[in-house]
Amino acid sequence: MSSKPYDPAEEGAEMSFREQMSYSDYLHLEDVLGAQKPISGAHDELLFIIQHQTSELWMKLAIHEITSAMAAIRNDDPQPAFKMLTRVARIFEQLNNAWDVLRTMTPSEYTEFRGLLGKSSGFQSYQYRAIEFLAGNRNLAMLGPHGHRPEILVMLEDILARPSLYDEALLLLSRRGFDIGADATRTDWRATRNENPKVLEAWRAVYSIPGKHWELYELAEKLVDFEDYFRRWRFNHVTTVERVIGFKRGTGGTSGTQYLKKMLEVELFPELWRVRTVL
Repeated sequence: MSSKPYDPAEEGAEMSFREQMSYSDYLHLEDVLGAQKPISGAHDELLFIIQHQTSELWMKLAIHEITSAMAAIRNDDPQPAFKMLTRVARIFEQLNNAWDVLRTMTPSEYTEFRGLLGKSSGFQSYQYRAIEFLAGNRNLAMLGPHGHRPEILVMLEDILARPSLYDEALLLLSRRGFDIGADATRTDWRATRNENPKVLEAWRAVYSIPGKHWELYELAEKLVDFEDYFRRWRFNHVTTVERVIGFKRGTGGTSGTQYLKKMLEVELFPELWRVRTVL
């Protein structure tokens, strides 16, 4: 066993970055690592900030993947969307795992700085709102927390003016010859759509003969995977909040766990869950 210290330069590794881009330069690490600015002396506030900042970064990637998947489906080329939607499901798996870290913070530790958060709350995350709107949960009341940011409202309104991810899947069903009733002629994308028995029947036909409609079958399962992990994220959110603050009101004024439990009832792709019963 050699006692000589390992020197990566001997294998050709670049060691000088005075005049070229480094890892830190490419990732703008000074900006990223300098973005954590605790406002208390509490030990656990850094955990709280990093948990939420990293979640927002993952959500940024989820939005990128969802919008790209929607474009592929719209262009009648759903296969690239399968990989993108798989990635979205894995992003939410990652977000789920992050709750395990936050749950190491006890109620006593959170109360050390909770009072300094004012009315700020994850409820106000505009990226989370964008994901909900993109997926099809178009509750217009949820525009309210963003009214003070005109540029954010423009972004969200642009999403609402277009078909959702599920709408794009249904329109693809229609283009492939399935009768989806009123969903084929919808133009008011802002409105919350109602469950449609014709859509349920179309998905039943797809699931009854998967080999004949393989792309649609695969798309349906990728959508279910996405919602499966999304639901788990919501559930873990509820249990984490209940574990840390019990049934206190949220910092943003919501009913806290009661509000989050209501969100568990929201279904993004209802007919894809109902079809399991009618097969």
